[in-house]
Amino acid sequence: MTAVACTGLRYSFGDHVAVDDLDLSVRRGEIFGLLGPNGAGKTTTIRLITTLLPVQRGMVTVYGADPAVRPFAVRRAIGYVPQSLSADGSLTGRENVSLFARLFDVPRRQRRDRVDEALDAMGLADAADRMVSTYSGGMVRRLELSQALVNQPRLLILDEPTIGLDPVARGALWEKVTQLRDSTGATVLVTTHHMDEADQYCERVALMHRGQIRALDTPAELKAALGPDSTLEDVFRHYTGDTFTETQGGFRDVRSTRRTARRLG
Repeated sequence: MTAVACTGLRYSFGDHVAVDDLDLSVRRGEIFGLLGPNGAGKTTTIRLITTLLPVQRGMVTVYGADPAVRPFAVRRAIGYVPQSLSADGSLTGRENVSLFARLFDVPRRQRRDRVDEALDAMGLADAADRMVSTYSGGMVRRLELSQALVNQPRLLILDEPTIGLDPVARGALWEKVTQLRDSTGATVLVTTHHMDEADQYCERVALMHRGQIRALDTPAELKAALGPDSTLEDVFRHYTGDTFTETQGGFRDVRSTRRTARRLG
């Protein structure tokens, strides 16, 4: 069964083609990694899936719903953690998650329980009433997962979820994500530049370059196809090359990403 399907998907920023006739299918209940260098089109693809950008050509469906026809049905099915910070340091953890519960239109009578469940799922129950400005980087990222989980999404999308985190915090975050998938059956679509994360936690990965999918399979099969003792980083280099690519976001996106890394560090 398919959670996300992209068919002939194309999106351009002026003369720059960010997503170029992309075909992609993510199975229900899997952890799927979308990999590629900066400027490959990963974040644009995610924005198309999450209805943050309108589809210019081609088609996207999320659990059978077309964002162009049923955008609210798609949004209700999705929990999204972007690269940039989505938590407010001037609020408590509970207040942040409560705000997202209202934004996702969680029924009033269910909000308190949903907020408590989302915080507890990420191990933040004891810190829920502390100001987020006092949280560590790993706690902030787990809080953002709580925000994304409060509407009980069937599809969790994580765009560079471990950016700025140390190895211990990265491992703790992934442990929570895998526990969540195992307990709820949610589908997880993740982008990451950490090949060790993709190799260890993703059941399948797609290598994206210049707006197109260049390879898609399990990490083990991709490594085996390249040759003995190959790593996923070798696979990445093989399909995307060693040349520098231009990012489509520009200075403001770079500044936002670096600010996120500093605040989480």
